[in-house]
Amino acid sequence: MNKRVLVTGSSRGIGKAIAVKLAASGYDIAMHYHSNVDAANNTKAELSALGCTVSMLQFDVADRAQVKLAIEQDIAENGAYYGVILNAGINRDTAFPAMTEQEWDSVIHTNLDGFYNVIHPTVMPMVQSRKGGRIITLASVSGIAGNRGQVNYSASKAGIIGATKALSLELAKRKITVNCIAPGLIETDMVADIPTEMVNQMVPMKRMGKPNEIAGLAHFLLSEDAAYITRQVISVNGGMV
Repeated sequence: MNKRVLVTGSSRGIGKAIAVKLAASGYDIAMHYHSNVDAANNTKAELSALGCTVSMLQFDVADRAQVKLAIEQDIAENGAYYGVILNAGINRDTAFPAMTEQEWDSVIHTNLDGFYNVIHPTVMPMVQSRKGGRIITLASVSGIAGNRGQVNYSASKAGIIGATKALSLELAKRKITVNCIAPGLIETDMVADIPTEMVNQMVPMKRMGKPNEIAGLAHFLLSEDAAYITRQVISVNGGMV
């Protein structure tokens, strides 16, 4: 039986790149999406064509009850996950004095509460399987260095980094590693409006990263070669910080 990995936000962008990379390497995928049904179906077809078994989960990562129900049902039907990749997230960028309560709350509830909502129902089944496991969170260069106009986003991603490091200590003796990938500017819808001049100014490599460059690291962290790597925050950012 192939190892099964849950990838949140895997219908497009970085999440899709990770799911495709893992499927091509023989992992089975539990692919999560929020609302874009067409993108999810297209990704599922692409994953299935690679020969893996795909289960689809639809939920809002900020809705605790909805997440718990969907994940528990998937685990009951298909077994515990070997890996969980917490990728889904949003940004609502604006200068802090002008930031609304909704802009703060939506980002914190999705990005930071999503850590608890998604990972909590997966941990005990993973422990009880006694097969070890991998948990990978996605933070951001903004969670390490902060970024103007992103006080909410930076706070949520810094919180994910702290939670990742703490959880790694609790699960290390269970042979479950917990690591964080902190991307910089990656070619996705989230940063599509950033002009080339600004990218060249911010990034020493003078380009945005590609989703597959995040997927490659996620693939490695899931592998047996990474069994002694835990509690780490690994930046993929072209030299930004």
